[in-house]
Amino acid sequence: MGDKGYVSAAREAAFAGPNKVWGVMRKAPKGSDLHPVDAQINRIIAMIRAKVEHPFRVIKRQFGHGKTRYRDLAKNRARIFTLFALGNLFLVRKRRMA
Repeated sequence: MGDKGYVSAAREAAFAGPNKVWGVMRKAPKGSDLHPVDAQINRIIAMIRAKVEHPFRVIKRQFGHGKTRYRDLAKNRARIFTLFALGNLFLVRKRRMA
C-alpha cells in the first residue's frame, strides 16, 4: 500500500510483482478526465478504506480521543483497545438493537 501524496509511475513499477496490489488511488492526467476503469478502481479502494477509517472517526469524534497523553505504554494500549472495542459496538448499535 501507499499514500496518494507519494504516487508516481516509478514507485508503482517498483511495487509490481506477484501477490502485490497497488492500492493507491489513481489520478486523472492534467486537463482530462479519469479513465472509467481507473474510476472503478478508485471506488473499490475507497470502499475498503472507509471500513478501516470509520472506527478512527468514532474514537476521535464521538469519544473525543484526538490526542493521547503519555502515561505508560501498557495503560495507553489498554485504553486504545477499550476505545476500539467500544467504537465497534458504537458502529453496530443499530443492528444490535433490532
